[in-house]
Amino acid sequence: MLKKINITPKEQIFIVCILLAAVTLAVYWQVRHFDFVFDDVAYVTENNHLRSGITAESVRWAFSTKYFGLWNPLIWLSLMLDYQLYGLHPGAYHMTNLILHILTTLLLFSLFHRMTGALWKSAFVAAFFALHPLHVESVAWIAERKDVLSAFFWMLTLYLYAYYAENPSVKKYLLVLLAFVCALMSKPMVVTLPVVMILLDYWPLKRFESNKNNPWLWQLKEKWPLFVLSVVFSMITIYTQSNASAKDFPFGHRIANALISFVAYLEKTFWPHDLAVFYPFPHHIPVWQIIGSFALVIFISTIAIITLKRLSYLLTGWLWYTIAILPVVGIIQSGEQAMADRYHYLPSIGIAVIIAWGLSDLIKSGMLRRSILLPAAIFFLAMISAMTWHQCRQWENSITLCKHTLQVTRNNYLAHHVLAYTLFTEGKTEETIAHFSAAIRLNSDYAIAYKARGLCYFKIGQYENAVMDFNEAIKRKSGDALIYHIRGTSNFKLGHKQEALADYSKALHLKNDYAEVYNDRAFIYLNQGNEELGCHDARKGCALEDCRILNEAQKRGFCR
Repeated sequence: MLKKINITPKEQIFIVCILLAAVTLAVYWQVRHFDFVFDDVAYVTENNHLRSGITAESVRWAFSTKYFGLWNPLIWLSLMLDYQLYGLHPGAYHMTNLILHILTTLLLFSLFHRMTGALWKSAFVAAFFALHPLHVESVAWIAERKDVLSAFFWMLTLYLYAYYAENPSVKKYLLVLLAFVCALMSKPMVVTLPVVMILLDYWPLKRFESNKNNPWLWQLKEKWPLFVLSVVFSMITIYTQSNASAKDFPFGHRIANALISFVAYLEKTFWPHDLAVFYPFPHHIPVWQIIGSFALVIFISTIAIITLKRLSYLLTGWLWYTIAILPVVGIIQSGEQAMADRYHYLPSIGIAVIIAWGLSDLIKSGMLRRSILLPAAIFFLAMISAMTWHQCRQWENSITLCKHTLQVTRNNYLAHHVLAYTLFTEGKTEETIAHFSAAIRLNSDYAIAYKARGLCYFKIGQYENAVMDFNEAIKRKSGDALIYHIRGTSNFKLGHKQEALADYSKALHLKNDYAEVYNDRAFIYLNQGNEELGCHDARKGCALEDCRILNEAQKRGFCR
């Protein structure tokens, strides 16, 4: 089309890049007005290390911390840089995510155009990635800087690899290794990247054809440093997540959920409906869904193998999707969600490749491509752009997002919990209790909801209800120092002084530098006439820089 109006190939590439950037920017432009949501608070606003900006100490922390059960130093450094530049203006953080998403899109287009020379197919793949509604979560959620930054380095690694494959050299290979390390330090999900390189070697780079003698041995020799890095970072991830609080679902249940989630991602790729920030892990999975999902995966895989020589892109695209999503499909569980839109971010490229080259193969005639395929592609991209713009609106703040999630999902105790927490921070205690209660009704074993509701009851002076909720949380092995402290204070308010003392002692057993608990226990002891124990605790509290009770006791003639 552009050739007919005498536009050079370089100009065509430039125009496509401008269009991709402009449309993506337009669809996501509204994020500049969005707030911090959910984990953004812990990642940014309450993270003192990050809020110190880029200093020697904060850099040391970024490379040593296991905060949130993760080792992603480049994420922390990027957020520190944002804080250094913009303070706590959330719109600026969102725009950084958007810029990274656009840069990744442009690299994706450049990569496939470099490898295949197919301008419009490459443009479609890039537009599909840039504009798909399933990717809103990765772009519009500041805490998911992990996705957009790792994707940028993922694509940069592949682009450098394509450059290396044209004329291999040690210098070029070292650049590939460096980019891959950066991707790994952004999000460990990218450990499958060396396998994707092998897929690209088969198609479209066709390096297997130029290395017909022992091609797999040659691949192993060339890529072993990359695989070593993947193994090392996988071990780091297992170590950092070993103490993370994650629901341990039975292995068989996880396998079943992985199968149906695998297919659910495919469904939402072609019909992106009812998108939510949380998809609760199902308590029961029908056998027919498991069998059906397994059969579909086997069927598509068989087709890809059968058509290996004639439709090489089908195997590459399908395995790209399959392998890239494997680390996060839920076999190794790292949360209470059944699936997450953000996990689709990089794997979706494989599906886009199949669509772009598959439809082109189905319609051979150039006239039909112009009259049918091109309008259909434009219509499809316009449709998903509108859906993405609408989905993006749900991410304005935590309340809009949670309310939307409750509208499009069933039995979503996670959404009730997060909405309750958000309402609590706004001082809406009664609404908070209602949503915590809803979360408990949907999941009676949800210990953290009992704890949170107990804190709400305590806040409004309903001490009996608070004690009952803390009892339920402790029964479910969610007892920490704070629970025992607040339960103790609730018992004290109810006149149960011995129970209060027992709770305070348990809290101090769990956290021996809890100054407030020492003071609260000292208060009871002193009022019971036990000066020895009371003064002992008062001095302990004062040594921890809280001298309220000790000063008061000394005014009354005690603890001198």
